[in-house]
Amino acid sequence: MSQCAQSSSDYRASALAIWSALVAVYLIWGSTYLAIRYAVETTPPFLMAAVRFMISGGFLYAARRTRGDPPPTAAEWRSAALIGALLLVGGNGGVVWAEQFVSSALAALLVATVPLWMIVLDACHRRGQWPDPRTAIGILIGFSGAALLIGSSGGGPQAMDLHGAAALLLASISWATGSLYGRRARLSASQLLGTGMEMLSGGVALFVIACAVGEWDGLDVGAVSRRSALALAYLTVIGSSAFVAYVWLLRVAPTPLVATYAYVNPLVAMLLGYFLAEEPMTMRTLIAAGLIIGSVALVSAPRRGV
Repeated sequence: MSQCAQSSSDYRASALAIWSALVAVYLIWGSTYLAIRYAVETTPPFLMAAVRFMISGGFLYAARRTRGDPPPTAAEWRSAALIGALLLVGGNGGVVWAEQFVSSALAALLVATVPLWMIVLDACHRRGQWPDPRTAIGILIGFSGAALLIGSSGGGPQAMDLHGAAALLLASISWATGSLYGRRARLSASQLLGTGMEMLSGGVALFVIACAVGEWDGLDVGAVSRRSALALAYLTVIGSSAFVAYVWLLRVAPTPLVATYAYVNPLVAMLLGYFLAEEPMTMRTLIAAGLIIGSVALVSAPRRGV
């Protein structure tokens, strides 16, 4: 756990740059859950996500190559494609599919378990070096909150669709796996070029999936609402900039600091969903939110004397 004691000064970026990127991730990513809900109201989920990432990834890749970044190697493309598959296909793809059935607030809360999954998966990777008691308690508390949310499937105004819940849990595991792999993968020396490669690869994979499940054939452009179109534009331009910031933070900032996005995003998503989309906020949801967000804060807090 020695990494927990490191500060941003130990990394390859200034504290101002790191915190600017964090604030962007906090606010923008928190708002993307509601934007995704609006976007999938009248557009197919995988096709919507594919368009978003192919446009933003293609633009970023072309911009960096034009600025003189060297062409990526085959090994770098393989790493980018795998990260894109884990983060954007398994991770984001699962979220956009689930938000056809689950409110944006509930989606954000279940995705907030990503840091907990990262700790569990990282412990497995280290072959038996399990978390300390405080972290283990935090993980149990967080997963108890997730179970409380999923247990609301029996009915009521904030009932959790089990298919949507399962998709969100798998998406969280996929995102956690991609985040951990991204720390040791062989990637382009240019962080922005590498991010563009990941978005482009993930977008192409999502497009293939969309075609495979018949979304392209079933698309009715005339039926796409103005709200869905604006939400897609927001996700493509603004939302993708937060993904760029997140991938950059994974390389230059300490894990506990980056993990703080997971308990700020759901708060932003819940407030936006409640005030802008009139999503119900029950006592059960608030208790589950307290358990999940509190657990992430607990496991992410720096340890003294380590």
